[in-house]
Amino acid sequence: MASSLNRRQFLSAAAGVAAAAIAGGSLAAGVAHAAPSTYTPDWTSVDQHPPAPEWFQDAKFGIYFHWGVFSVPAYDNEWYPRNMYKSGSRANQHHIATYGQPSAWPYHNFINGAQDLAGNTVQFAPKLKSAGGNFDPDEWAQLFVDAGAKYAGPVAEHHDGFSMWDSQVNEWNSVAKGPKLNLLQLFATAIRAKNLKLLVAMHHAFNFNGFYESAPAQTDPSLKKLYGQLGSAAENQLWYDKLKEVVDRAQPDILWQDFDLNKVDETQRLNFLSYYYNQANSWGREVVATFKDGLDNKGEVFDYERGGPADLTSPYWLTDDSISSSSWCYTQGIGYYSIQQMLHSLIDRVSKNGNVLLNIAPMADGTIPQGQKDVLLGIGDHLKRFGESIYSTRAWTVYGEGPTKMGGGSFTNPTAGTPQDIRFTRNKAGNVLYATVLGWPGSSVTIRTLSSDRINLSSLTSVKLLGSTAGTTIDLAAPVQSASGLTVALPSSAPYSANAYVLKLSFSGTIPDLLPPPGAVAFKDVNYTGASAALAVGEYTAADLATAGVGAAAISSIRTSPGFQVIGYSADNFTGTAWTFTADNPDLRATGNNDQITSLKVQFNPATYFRIINVTDGLALDSGGNVASGSNLKQWTWNGSTNLQWQAVDVGGGYYKLVNRTNGMVADGWGATTAGSAARQAAWNGSTNQQWKITLRTGYGYSIANRATGLVLDGGGSVASGSVTKQWGYNTSSNLLWTITAV
Repeated sequence: MASSLNRRQFLSAAAGVAAAAIAGGSLAAGVAHAAPSTYTPDWTSVDQHPPAPEWFQDAKFGIYFHWGVFSVPAYDNEWYPRNMYKSGSRANQHHIATYGQPSAWPYHNFINGAQDLAGNTVQFAPKLKSAGGNFDPDEWAQLFVDAGAKYAGPVAEHHDGFSMWDSQVNEWNSVAKGPKLNLLQLFATAIRAKNLKLLVAMHHAFNFNGFYESAPAQTDPSLKKLYGQLGSAAENQLWYDKLKEVVDRAQPDILWQDFDLNKVDETQRLNFLSYYYNQANSWGREVVATFKDGLDNKGEVFDYERGGPADLTSPYWLTDDSISSSSWCYTQGIGYYSIQQMLHSLIDRVSKNGNVLLNIAPMADGTIPQGQKDVLLGIGDHLKRFGESIYSTRAWTVYGEGPTKMGGGSFTNPTAGTPQDIRFTRNKAGNVLYATVLGWPGSSVTIRTLSSDRINLSSLTSVKLLGSTAGTTIDLAAPVQSASGLTVALPSSAPYSANAYVLKLSFSGTIPDLLPPPGAVAFKDVNYTGASAALAVGEYTAADLATAGVGAAAISSIRTSPGFQVIGYSADNFTGTAWTFTADNPDLRATGNNDQITSLKVQFNPATYFRIINVTDGLALDSGGNVASGSNLKQWTWNGSTNLQWQAVDVGGGYYKLVNRTNGMVADGWGATTAGSAARQAAWNGSTNQQWKITLRTGYGYSIANRATGLVLDGGGSVASGSVTKQWGYNTSSNLLWTITAV
């Protein structure tokens, strides 16, 4: 693991793993495999390993910790062992000032023990509380339980090469040196005693692939081992031997690995996977192996560092994140993310078919700082009260709605949501839908995803608010469904204090199918089956379709949302024979173009009239009727008037003209370059002032950007009916988002 600044030098977002969003049904963990009785060291065999067993999908939340020799200097971050040797770096300057020149006071002094320049002895040598120290693994494990974690475990070896177990292949270990304790065994015993699954994290691939690149060459064979200087063959063998020891000694339920596996010999990677899986078979347990690179996303679970996807993603995935933005290990002055940032990110990631591994940063002596405990206990408080909406749930058809963007790849900060943000999960039986609101929304909340034009709620039997005590609910009045969504009346003030509030929607049978999001869904097989991809308004080349998960020349059925159309092309880049679909088509064989679509466009159907409603104020875009050219566009309460109805007609290049049904004029940016300028209307003249890029920003909200200026239509906030529609530079405000729904 690494500080985010250093880490970005070694990983790209999501490591290039294609993770396609699946729409039109519940998400699976990936391809179901029958686990072999014996694995052999080849991809054909290890790829049959079920990557995400049910217990792991049920668990949702785990904790690990960066704690080791690098915690002793408590400066910079966990890459101190590397950076202390990099001339001029912060760590290097600190090291010289505190300990002396690295050539004279090397990193291994922190292991063996030595005096700093002030005469203080420094060493990674935590003592158990039973021996008069501050370290108590049982207290750590209880904290993890109180935080709501279902699995936990240590970083058993970081990039620095120090093993936290009684290694027979690495004399630089916590039993032979430093604390003289078998730390891995202590943690495994304490964690399993609390009925948690055991995770062991290994980061040692980078030890010999660049971590100590600035450290001096060693002549002593033992120091060569610590500093990753044994040579390729020996290092690759040592990489495997350390993993084998960890598997045999700890029998981990999850073996998590950091980056640079792609630089380890493929033979050794396969030896490890087959050995681990065969041992797990002998234990009678289902295990999880994770990766960031070097494996193929079939038998293992991909891990996003400090992040996660922006949308619902399959197969089942993991993110590891830290409680601090500045370091993964304890440093003096370390700061922490807030409870809301960490909790809301957890809720968001679970809604997107993910699992969260949260890192904490204990002090070198084994003390966990109170600030970290507070965040963990804040998460635990929510999970204790409202855990039924997280544990043992599954992702629904869509992850949620609201203005706050979360995720988008690796290295995306945890973000607190707002009362306008909602995240969905469902129970495994598929008859309960949970809608978690990331803040108290007031006396009512409208769930826009559950609008009458997207879902039939006739089988909805109740909507209740989860109570402050686990297993309790608060009765609510019957909700009202409309084209704007499902409006649920709530108490006039929050009945209890919480960082998020959960609505429980119960159905008499299976949760009804949700119609496709605005746009279309393409399926590889007929009758809307097989791999699929939700496609918003836009243009998709062959490469885009491959990234989305359906591939070129592989589409066999298509669903279109009301008011949308799909134009499929037999060749790439929107060339060749074209076919237009304005309605669902369950079997493209009937029209002779099965598996023939190589590129496609998803567009608004030019024959359809739409109402364009601002997300913040709920008012519709209004021409005002038969007004003069140049008149301002306004907003009005939706009443069905043709003044409030618009066509979106493609004009090429991904741009549209917005044509009013009453007066035939089009929306016009009027050359505005100043934020806050009014949007107007005029007869169509083909200018770029009258062309608009319509981009889906959330599950339901679009931005509408002028081609000439780039400014987007702006409702202006919670304004009165009749207010002018303005233009503004795009940001994440819901004032700039509009729903576009067929009339």
